[in-house]
Amino acid sequence: MILQTKNLTLQYPGKLLCRDLNLTVNSGECWAVLGQNGCGKTTLIHVLGGLRSADGVSTNSVTVAGKAPLTWPRRELARKLGIMLQEEPGEFWGNVSEYVLLGRYPHVKNLFGWESVDHDIAIQAMQRMELTNFSQRSLDTLSGGERQRVRIALLLAQSPQCYLLDEPLQHLDLRHQLFAMMLFKELATQGSTVMIVLHDIAWVSRYCDHVLMLFENGRVLTGSVEELLTRDNLEELYQCSLDEFGLKVLRLPASCTALGV
Repeated sequence: MILQTKNLTLQYPGKLLCRDLNLTVNSGECWAVLGQNGCGKTTLIHVLGGLRSADGVSTNSVTVAGKAPLTWPRRELARKLGIMLQEEPGEFWGNVSEYVLLGRYPHVKNLFGWESVDHDIAIQAMQRMELTNFSQRSLDTLSGGERQRVRIALLLAQSPQCYLLDEPLQHLDLRHQLFAMMLFKELATQGSTVMIVLHDIAWVSRYCDHVLMLFENGRVLTGSVEELLTRDNLEELYQCSLDEFGLKVLRLPASCTALGV
């Protein structure tokens, strides 16, 4: 068990986001977080990652590897959790390679600089996200989708036990959305934990095995994708009518082997 909540209730001024959430997230699982805009998905990611506390509830309502996230030393917590937010705070004026190397900070042993293993891991992360040709480019010269791939590469370099990802597919074209979802599924298969805020149900049904649904008025559902990803649940969740259709599995052509997946 890497993440756990006990009777977690989240509120925003004038709105109940979730009530009495009891959640256990284990190694090797890939979770999707679903819900309408403003339902509390981002707030939940912040609380699970220790970026903010849940107002008015016990500090033990959320635990990471058995301890409240705010009680972990920050570098130690960063070896447990890797967090990708929708908005990137601040600006970075260096190049792509320097930015991805920042992911190695929780693992640094030498106070005088990066070791060769850190550079090797960063290079591998850039290769996985097809960024090798961008390594010396200034980060602020990249497109939104390219920057998003760089941010994913930083998390790969960080190599946490659990990835908390808030809309990681935003700005990505269809091809790189597919690459990213294949990567996240592969990380879970290798024993990491992945929790992703998503809007496209097709990705959920194909690449996730568990789902957390945040409904209006604080109601939550958690469980397997097979059990919960039903038409009735989705229509209630999104407050609209849906038509069912056969989903064709997206496959990579033989020439698309850059990610090695």
